[in-house]
Amino acid sequence: MFPVDYHLHTGLCGHAAGKVGEYLEEAARKGIYEIGFSDHLPLYFLPPGENIPGYAMKEAELPRYAEMIRSCAENAPVRVKLGIEADYVPSCGEKLSSLLSSIPFDYVTGAVHFIDGWGFDNPAEMEQYHKRNIDRVYERYFTLLQQAALSGWFDVMAHPDLVKKFNFRPARSLKPLYEATARAFKKAGVCVEVNTAGLRYPAKEIYPAPELLEIFFNHGLPVTLGSDAHRPEQVGEGFVEALKLIERAGYKEIARFDGRKRSFIKISSF
Repeated sequence: MFPVDYHLHTGLCGHAAGKVGEYLEEAARKGIYEIGFSDHLPLYFLPPGENIPGYAMKEAELPRYAEMIRSCAENAPVRVKLGIEADYVPSCGEKLSSLLSSIPFDYVTGAVHFIDGWGFDNPAEMEQYHKRNIDRVYERYFTLLQQAALSGWFDVMAHPDLVKKFNFRPARSLKPLYEATARAFKKAGVCVEVNTAGLRYPAKEIYPAPELLEIFFNHGLPVTLGSDAHRPEQVGEGFVEALKLIERAGYKEIARFDGRKRSFIKISSF
C-alpha cells in the first residue's frame, strides 16, 4: 500500500504509452490510495504555432486532457486527481498564468527542464554537458528552480535535482545550493516531490538526493510522491525505496491536494 502517486503522464504528451485506464488499473493493483495525472502543460513559452514534437500536448488539447481525467475519475478503482506539470521559463508568466487559470486543477507541479533554451534532460541534447562547465550548469539550474518556486504559480516542485539525470556531477559541494533552494521553497510555501524516475536513468538515484531531502526536512518543507510514469507498469515504481528515504529523512506524512489545497496522509497508515 502506498499513499499517492502524483506524477503520471498520458499519451497526449507525445512520449508516453498506454491508456489512462491502464494506469488506473496498475495503481489499484499496487494498492495506491490516490493518484494524480500531471501531464506536460502546452509549451506556452514558444512562439505561436511552434511546438517541440513529442514533448507536450498542444494548447487546444488542454481542455480535452482535463475532461479525460475527470471522466475517468468517476468510476475509477482508485481516487484520481487532476494535476499538470508546467515548465518554468522566466519572462513568460502572463501566458503561463492564463493557461493555469483556465482549468480547475487539484495541484500544479512546477518544473525546470530548460536552461536558457537548452533541454538539459533530453537525451538528444545530452552532448551539451561535454561543452559546458558542470558547476555552472548546476548553479543556473538551481537558480531557475528557486525562481520557479518564488513565482507563486506552483504547489509542488517536481524532481528538484533533475539536473543530475545523466550523472554529470559537479566538482563543488552542492550544500550551499541545496540550502538556498530550501530557503526559497520555504518562503514560497511549496511542497517537494520525491520522484523515483531518477532510478531509471544514469543517475540511479531518486530525486531529490538524500542530502537534499534531509535539508528540505530541516527547513520544514512538506513532501509528496511521484513515479513520473510514462507507461502503466511504471506507476508506483521505486516507492518502497522512496518511502524508506522519506522516513529516514524524518518525515511522518505525505502531502495530498484537492482544489489546490494541501492536506496530509500519515505514512504509518500504509
